[in-house]
Amino acid sequence: MKPNPNKYYWCILKAGNFEKKSRCIQLGWRELSEEEKKALSKLEIQPTHVINFFDFESRRQIFAKLVEEDETSATFQMAPDKFYTFKEFTLEPAKKQT
Repeated sequence: MKPNPNKYYWCILKAGNFEKKSRCIQLGWRELSEEEKKALSKLEIQPTHVINFFDFESRRQIFAKLVEEDETSATFQMAPDKFYTFKEFTLEPAKKQT
């Protein structure tokens, strides 16, 4: 997925049994340089990318390992059981009330 800073994205944080789904804007990421990787080598999960986005609370910058990427989503791992998934923003159809 190639992020477009002018689009909205779903930001899904999964940590253990906890899951939080929110929206974000101005999403972008880049691969870390070898020097940056060495500086961050003491982290539990060796990061491969730096991810920047706004989640309507504040600007976020995270260092994480790219785990999975396809045309519409990307998943990054920050800790053994902490993942960020970014997906293109689409409205979910309303559920019919019975």
